[in-house]
Amino acid sequence: MRKWWTRTAGGLPRTFWHLWTATLINRLGSFVAIYLGVYLVSVRDFSPAYAGMVIGLHGAGSAAGGVLGGVVADRWGRRPAMLSGNVAAAAIALSLGLSGHPAAIAALTLLLGLCLGVARPAFTATIIDVVGERDRLRALTLNYWAINIGFSVAATIAGLLVRVDPVLLFVINATVLLGTAALIGLTVPESRPAVTAAGPAARGDSGGLGTVLRDRVFLTFTALTGLAWLCIEASVLLPVALQADGLPATAYGPIIAVNGLMIVLGQLFVPRLVGRFDRSRTVAVAVLVIGTGFALTALADSVWFYAFTVLVWTLGEMAMTPANSALTADLSPAAQRGRYQGVYSLGHAFATFAGPILGGQVAHRVSVDALWLGLSGLALVVAAANLFAARSRNRRIAALRAATAAPTPPAVAVAA
Repeated sequence: MRKWWTRTAGGLPRTFWHLWTATLINRLGSFVAIYLGVYLVSVRDFSPAYAGMVIGLHGAGSAAGGVLGGVVADRWGRRPAMLSGNVAAAAIALSLGLSGHPAAIAALTLLLGLCLGVARPAFTATIIDVVGERDRLRALTLNYWAINIGFSVAATIAGLLVRVDPVLLFVINATVLLGTAALIGLTVPESRPAVTAAGPAARGDSGGLGTVLRDRVFLTFTALTGLAWLCIEASVLLPVALQADGLPATAYGPIIAVNGLMIVLGQLFVPRLVGRFDRSRTVAVAVLVIGTGFALTALADSVWFYAFTVLVWTLGEMAMTPANSALTADLSPAAQRGRYQGVYSLGHAFATFAGPILGGQVAHRVSVDALWLGLSGLALVVAAANLFAARSRNRRIAALRAATAAPTPPAVAVAA
């Protein structure tokens, strides 16, 4: 076990572990995002339609904040983006807990998503900055592991806090966000790569999103990632399938718990299993496994069978997530990592928004089984597209590595 742990977590820089700790603390207190819908319906007595709209605003704000945060991280630095995003989110979370007017709640929720989104691209970009290329897959896997541990614990604690005093959800969440900012401010140095004296314009980079939006290889990769995540996000409709099979809706909790349990217990074994394979091919196989899981869901008719299908597509998610994160790092020019991370986050934001909506329409207008088979077919297309794109991605990665390895003329080299 000691040897395995050394291979899994050994040799990573101290700054990474400070970031990892910040991730864990942040997710342990992420009560508002988890229980916002329950709070609005059960505590504030708003309609489910209003609650759904507000949750959608949180997602929209997070997507916009990710793009904005990427620009901030590249122009002004990783630390300003992380610190301003967390501190502002803490103030807004506290205000949201004290607000009762529908318009104010909607506006504050939008702003909360925006501020949380601002911090995330800089956070991931910092991990990529401080961890060498050889160890990035391990580092990103460990960070994803911390996210899931924190989320699992937070979901449990949030349920208890709602019974005691719902306002505690917002107070503790705000405190945790301030603690995250303090930890980053005290332990994480600025890691933005050095710039040249000629400035961004000389590199054909205006400091905006134009470079990313002209990168067809990366945009295709982001779109395919979004479609893969759409399959997973549509799994929120499993209770509909349970009801159609005459199974109790309460079985959804234990069934979907298989997903979190597997990630927490097994995610650390992923780097050793997939690290030596081509990233694009790994993603293709992972998405194919996800599709297989949803194809089996169409056949499920008992609680244990549904739990088994979750186990199958979770295996695909466990392999896909770190491989996609490593691909994002490989495809991002060093000076534009923040913006690339921000645009990449749009794929997941799209899936979070569109997955439940499109899935619900298919389940309502056709059938639940048609939904699962449709997701399986979509996964097959995404897997094939990732295989087809592997060559162009590898050429782009090789070009970026060659550009990074090229010496910088001494006349224009300056410190960051």
